[in-house]
Amino acid sequence: MSLHKILTIIVAILAVLGAIFALMIMSGNDSMVDNMMYVTYVVLALILALVLVYVIVGLFQGNIKKTLLSVGAFLVILFIAYAMSSGTDLDLTPFTDKGMEVTEATSKYVGAGLYAFYALAIIAIGSMVFSGFKKIIN
Repeated sequence: MSLHKILTIIVAILAVLGAIFALMIMSGNDSMVDNMMYVTYVVLALILALVLVYVIVGLFQGNIKKTLLSVGAFLVILFIAYAMSSGTDLDLTPFTDKGMEVTEATSKYVGAGLYAFYALAIIAIGSMVFSGFKKIIN
């Protein structure tokens, strides 16, 4: 059997189990929520394992230099975003008064994530505009 057939069978089994558990949850059986969570964790683990396998296989079949440069550029963007975020530009007392554990470190991580998102979005939009203009010119 090929890997594609095996994965198709696994997906079909998990889909049937998911549908059964979803119907049991909709019928009002609250104990099935835990079972559905376990199925979710198993599916997530399978997906992560398969993604890692395919990424590593594709890495060694393709150009490893370009891949490492892309990963390095992504890490540089994350580092710059983390360096730009301060974490002190937010008054945390309303959050701590409500019982939320929000610290300056948490605020810094959120700010870094936002800066990284903005930078990556600008890069993605810029590359799409650039490729569109390049197609029009050619």
